[in-house]
Amino acid sequence: MPPYLKPGDTIGIVCPAGYMPIEKAQTCIETLTAWGFKVIPGKTLGHQFNYFSGNDEERIHDLQHMLDDKNIDAILCGRGGYGTGRIIDQLDFSKYEKRPKWIIGFSDITVLHCHLFSNFKIASLHAPMAAAFNDGEFKNQYIESLHNALLGKKANYKTEGNLLDQPGKATGVLVGGNLSLLVNLIGTPSDIKTKNKILFIEEVGEYIYSVDRMMYQLKRSGKLDKLKGLIIGRFSEMKDTTIPFGQTAEQAIKEMVKDYNFPVCFGFPVSHEKENYALKIGVKYKLKVEEGAVELKEI
Repeated sequence: MPPYLKPGDTIGIVCPAGYMPIEKAQTCIETLTAWGFKVIPGKTLGHQFNYFSGNDEERIHDLQHMLDDKNIDAILCGRGGYGTGRIIDQLDFSKYEKRPKWIIGFSDITVLHCHLFSNFKIASLHAPMAAAFNDGEFKNQYIESLHNALLGKKANYKTEGNLLDQPGKATGVLVGGNLSLLVNLIGTPSDIKTKNKILFIEEVGEYIYSVDRMMYQLKRSGKLDKLKGLIIGRFSEMKDTTIPFGQTAEQAIKEMVKDYNFPVCFGFPVSHEKENYALKIGVKYKLKVEEGAVELKEI
């Protein structure tokens, strides 16, 4: 467990994947400062090389500096997009392993989360990134959940249930992230082991048949066999083919997992949307799924 933050600690902002204009991070920087933290933007924030926030070497150098710098107490990724998988194997985590710090982000940052836990058993934060603070949203409960997580407050999220839910209770270490990234990592050094874990997934902008295919890959690779519980987050901006798939993404997932005996909840607020609670990967939680109610509690 990386140490939690206290006022006066320093958060670095880095973009290991897609390009982000620096003005898009301004509200985030102001909010982190108002919380009592110092903020140091990395060289990749506001920098652009084609799609990316810099070429591979620039992004490696910026993130490596943030990992190694003893004056940086946590690392917030400005945005996801694509690109972390191109550089993950060139990063040196030897100093970071001795002095871990919270790495924060979601989407493409799933690569970092999985790599850290699979290789070093270091916890990290699947949570809102810099752009989520914009448009007045810096005051919402999801941004506040990030603040609370950084300060070490234990989460206890209670949400409404879903008709697709499978009731039950589970206790286990939480792992997961973006579905397509989890599938992309299968067979790589960043692949996650899911035995006795609570797995959470979310997705955006995919075809429904593609979600179905990725879920079958999780199933065929054994990722669902010995789960303690499964949390289905929001599946946003789903697309259908000219000949309709015939189910929503959630219905397709339900069809696949209905014969498993672990609890499953649908529509949990973890997503590419505003509704995106901070979740600590590599930390133990209790999941309780009842008719009409879901509770996820950090222990």
